[in-house]
Amino acid sequence: MEGNEVWADAVFEGGGVKGIGLVGALSVAEDHGYRWKKVAGTSAGAMIATLSAAGYTAKELYEILLQKDFSEFLIRTWYGRIPYLGPALSLWIKKGFYSGDALEKWVEKLLLQKGIATFDDFGEEVPVHLIASDITRGRLLVLPHDLTEYGYDPGAFSVARVVRMSCSIPYFFDPVKLLHKPSGKPCYIVDGAVLSNFPVWIFDRENPRWPTLGFRLFSPDEKAFHEIEGPFSMFISIFLTMMDAHDNRYIKEHDGVRTIQVPTLGIKLTDFSLSAEKKRELFQAGARAAESFFSTWDYRKHLADRAKKQGISYNLRPGDKAGNG
Repeated sequence: MEGNEVWADAVFEGGGVKGIGLVGALSVAEDHGYRWKKVAGTSAGAMIATLSAAGYTAKELYEILLQKDFSEFLIRTWYGRIPYLGPALSLWIKKGFYSGDALEKWVEKLLLQKGIATFDDFGEEVPVHLIASDITRGRLLVLPHDLTEYGYDPGAFSVARVVRMSCSIPYFFDPVKLLHKPSGKPCYIVDGAVLSNFPVWIFDRENPRWPTLGFRLFSPDEKAFHEIEGPFSMFISIFLTMMDAHDNRYIKEHDGVRTIQVPTLGIKLTDFSLSAEKKRELFQAGARAAESFFSTWDYRKHLADRAKKQGISYNLRPGDKAGNG
């Protein structure tokens, strides 16, 4: 590393359009010299992780997201636009209100600008790990690695297609159909948030050489009761519970210490009509949260504390910025 640069791994939580807040926190981390060995994420966090691994800086991502009209992702089929019956037909035929094609093509275009199409394009060691959920086989997937289970070469697989898998909010976007070649049966792949919305555990090892930083969305009223007034609100409540309950139950004390909590400002997961002003507010909220985090964060102490809890010794070498090497 050069100058004040510091090695770390980064994990980004899912959160739909609120993900621009995570980009605000990421920009401050980069300003503090952090560079990423490996990155991981779920849903919107998967998109941020992937574009970061492809070479986009946080400030570049901010400009891209600021200018993007998220409502362009909400593409219906011709029958989905039929008054009254359309939504029901879309759910029955495609299993979602909207196609994920527009999102996949947009991510694909951004990646191609950095020379990335398949996972092989990242080089010998793939630095990005994305979470998706196979609701046919009932499995959490860590992609691209788990594609081998389906009979695919992970290196030759489309990166944008995997991002789409991780971002496919159930019922909202069509699930991605993936053939399980060993059995010859199709599988439906949806948003990774169904099984793990914040996979901060993914890079943990017995003797860490650098820290993993978590970038997570936080709502002050996240403990509030969900109002259930009908079938749709009931589905939303079920999905939000699935997104957070598993991770919240198993996130340990050291996970909280290494996590930047980004306030969501009351913005909802699927508010695809988000204004430029609200995007700026989210980005700035993320930046402020990260500045607060780094004002007290001591990665040397964090790694030493983790090693102590695991009953192992950890000795930071003189001049070693984050135990790299």
